[in-house]
Amino acid sequence: MKNNRKAEIKVGITVIVAILILLWLFGWAKNYNISGSQKELLIRFDNIAGLEIGDRVTINGIRRGSVESFLNDGNTVIVKTLMDGDAELKEDAQFTILMLDLMGGKKIEIIPGTSANPIDYSQIQNGYFSGDISTAMAMLSSVQGDLVDVIKEVKVSLNNMNEIIADEEFSGNVKTSVENINKLSIQLSALIESNKKDISGLISSSKNLTESANDLITENKEQIGETIKRLNEFINNSNTLVNKIDESISEIKNKENNLGKILYDENFLKGLTETLDQVKELTKLLKTQMEGDGINVDANIF
Repeated sequence: MKNNRKAEIKVGITVIVAILILLWLFGWAKNYNISGSQKELLIRFDNIAGLEIGDRVTINGIRRGSVESFLNDGNTVIVKTLMDGDAELKEDAQFTILMLDLMGGKKIEIIPGTSANPIDYSQIQNGYFSGDISTAMAMLSSVQGDLVDVIKEVKVSLNNMNEIIADEEFSGNVKTSVENINKLSIQLSALIESNKKDISGLISSSKNLTESANDLITENKEQIGETIKRLNEFINNSNTLVNKIDESISEIKNKENNLGKILYDENFLKGLTETLDQVKELTKLLKTQMEGDGINVDANIF
């Protein structure tokens, strides 16, 4: 009787342990946390790329939560996640949907951030999808036609290059050019070697000339400075003179001085023109009389 009793107790304990293990495995798979409170975190994505409820949420690769539900919001999707209560996230945390494995599984990877301020769980955070094999294949399919055309063009270019390289005349020209370059290099080396002393002397002379110029400038620094100063004064005086001349010309044109009044007075110019005409006629008359009987003076003094 005691043996049967012991057997029943063992079977009961085994069943209870098995049930506890099963519940623990189920909770681990669903990320149920009975040891502490969980926090709700909302993340907005443009595309969740096959993310499913129950997928893991990791912080720096460590699982700290799971996906709870989805909500369509216009052209975006709001993902509701449950995070461990002791998960530390900052306000500059980054949220990314990554490929979990080659079978297409997804997860939300969180970089916790470095800000001094903690994250506000009441605000919707913004995340992005970094892409996976399927998106890469879709992108490749969109450019497949262009890629084929590029490969064809490259193939044609390679064939043309092979034909050019295989051409005996082209090969001979290239060989000749290389030989000429080699000869030119040899001749240039020989020229430099034969004129090594002259080149060294030229460099030395240039160095001496530079040093002499520096010494000359240093020794006559004060005189050069004084010369430049006088030159600047001369330029300033010239500018002043030019300005005065411009002012005088302007005064003449505007009849603001006697010369301007004389030159631009219409009555004066008219009288001067008439006087010149009379002098011209008198001169003509005197010339005519001198060529004839002489100057005929008909004057009535009294």
